[in-house]
Amino acid sequence: MKKFVVLSFVALLVLAFGSTVFAQAKDEPKLDFRASGFIDMQSTLGRNITEGNAGAGLYTTVSPVYLPGGAAYDDTVSWMATRARLKFDAVYGKNVSGTIFFEMDSSRWGEVAGTGAQRNQMGHWSSDRAAVEVKNVYMDFGLPFIPVPVSMRVGIQPLALRPNMLVYTDGPGITTNIKVDPANIQLLWFKAIENRVYTADDVDVYGIHANAKVGPVTAGGYGLYYNMNTYPLQDIAQSPNSADFWWLGIYADGKLGPVALNFDLIYDRGKVERRLDNWKDVKYRGWATRLKVDYPWEKMNFGGVFMWASGSDHRKTDATGLPNAAGTNRKVSGYVMPPGSESFAIFTESIVFYGTGFNQTSSGIGIAGNYSTVSRGTIGGTWMAKLYGSYKATPWYKVTFQGLYIGDTTKRANTVGTARRWTGQLRDDSTIGWEFDLINEFQIYKNLNYKIGAGLLLPGDGLRYWDAVWGRNDKPKTPWALITNLTYNF
Repeated sequence: MKKFVVLSFVALLVLAFGSTVFAQAKDEPKLDFRASGFIDMQSTLGRNITEGNAGAGLYTTVSPVYLPGGAAYDDTVSWMATRARLKFDAVYGKNVSGTIFFEMDSSRWGEVAGTGAQRNQMGHWSSDRAAVEVKNVYMDFGLPFIPVPVSMRVGIQPLALRPNMLVYTDGPGITTNIKVDPANIQLLWFKAIENRVYTADDVDVYGIHANAKVGPVTAGGYGLYYNMNTYPLQDIAQSPNSADFWWLGIYADGKLGPVALNFDLIYDRGKVERRLDNWKDVKYRGWATRLKVDYPWEKMNFGGVFMWASGSDHRKTDATGLPNAAGTNRKVSGYVMPPGSESFAIFTESIVFYGTGFNQTSSGIGIAGNYSTVSRGTIGGTWMAKLYGSYKATPWYKVTFQGLYIGDTTKRANTVGTARRWTGQLRDDSTIGWEFDLINEFQIYKNLNYKIGAGLLLPGDGLRYWDAVWGRNDKPKTPWALITNLTYNF
């Protein structure tokens, strides 16, 4: 009888604690693994279209190979390329997750091995390339015991503020998101360079970003500060310069009735100092704005885009934007974007001049991004007015036609063209050209789509180049491009 009582008591304890443990396990969130990404195939065919990032100055940025006398000038170019991305997310309930994000590129099918570098070269014949890049590695988590929702992201992550106009780059940092209805507040800190831990040669990025939904419109503003004790960023050994830059911006996205609006206004302010001697500092003061309007009507959509980005004055600056002993480089009034920003690859407003996402913006006459200094990107020193219309003829087919006028805002020189006066001075022209594009989009399957875009640019005087061999200005043959993209998303 005693054994029975003892065994019964033990059984009750097991049942009691077992049910408690089961209840805890039942409420405990499960670890959920997710994978996503894409694989694409791109083709590019054209004439007088430069490879993406062909130049890196503040103006006159086209690579010599695309100028008169260069191998690619007035010639037809073509290539195939591929990009793939693979993203893994380990999600633990609603409050914790970790992300590992890889990227793989073949910038040209049939890449020729160079000095041993294999990045962006997975299209090398016989393959087996070390071309897998770590794009992001970060964790997201919510902070408990706080009266308002607060979440953090820690690790190698995107720094993205109005990416098509200002900044998109990947790097180590911490972002904090705070929700205080109706506002969202984001605090940013990124570490761009930490070289010698015993001296101040590092580069830090600080920022604050806030927005709120006001009726159908989301309005926001931000401030972004780059404290660069090493400048250019990659010149760590001697570090002759330092720089401080601010970007201040406001924006609005939303609808007014049936019309969709996107607006941006950005002001940049900075200074580059020479630390080793008394060379004159270079001051930066530039601005850019953009307004996009969309009006959908049944199966059609009509819209327009206006963009203006200030240009530099050739008398006050040179293409480097760095201090010089002569003191001729004093002020950059052209709009610039932060070092490392890939906004030049995201402002895909055309096919020929500004570049298109069809081929990951690996072509575009106006592209001038830079990873170690500020640069005009794609838009600095230019302005554009664009009208477009699209028609979704079937659930699987959409066609878009667009026309752009592209102007030059650089003073006493041209942003892209290198034309000269008879005196030898750089010429100042107002028209870069007129561009016309036709884009076709096919939804083959739910996750498989094909795009083909054709464009031509009627060059204006701002796209003439100086031919040093013949001592004259030369107008290129009409630039054109035919670009395709086949993408599988998963």
